[in-house]
Amino acid sequence: MFNFLKKNNEKNKSNHIIIGAPVQGKCIPLSDVKDEVFSLGMLGEGVGIIPSDGTVKAPADGVVETVFPTMHAYGIATTDGAEVLIHIGIDTVEMNGEGFTANVSQGQKVHAGEMLGTFSIDKIKEKGYDSTVIVVISNIPDFKGVTAAGEKMVAAGDEILTVERGA
Repeated sequence: MFNFLKKNNEKNKSNHIIIGAPVQGKCIPLSDVKDEVFSLGMLGEGVGIIPSDGTVKAPADGVVETVFPTMHAYGIATTDGAEVLIHIGIDTVEMNGEGFTANVSQGQKVHAGEMLGTFSIDKIKEKGYDSTVIVVISNIPDFKGVTAAGEKMVAAGDEILTVERGA
C-alpha cells in the first residue's frame, strides 16, 4: 500500500551524493575558515573541520585525482561525480610536506573511510599555522546545490555535505 513512499525515498537517495568527514573534529561553516579563498567560496562550497585527530580518510568512494607533492591536499573524484578537495590547514603548503604522509597516489581507487594519509596537528601548530581541514565540492556548477552540516562534532565518515544532483 505504501510502496510509493519507498520508491520516492529511493529516488531521493539517488538524487543526492553524501560526503563524509575526512577527519574527526569540530565541523564549522566554511565562512568561518580563516582563509578568504575558501571562506568566500572561491574554490567551491563546503565546510571546515577543526581536527582532533591527524588521520585523513576518503570522504566517499572514488578515485584520487590529486595528491599535492606537499601532501597537504587531496582531490577525490567520487564515483557519483562530485569533485572533493580536502585541504589540510591554512598556508601549510609552506611546510613542504613536513608533518604529512600520504598513503595513496594519483589514480588510485579508494573507498569511503579508507586512509588517505596523516598529518601532525602539533607540528602544524608548532610552525604557526591553522590546522583547520577544509572540504569543498569544486564542481558546483554540475549540481543543483550543496547542503553543509551545521556546527557540530563529527567523527571521520559522518555526513558533512549533501550534494543535490540537477533536476
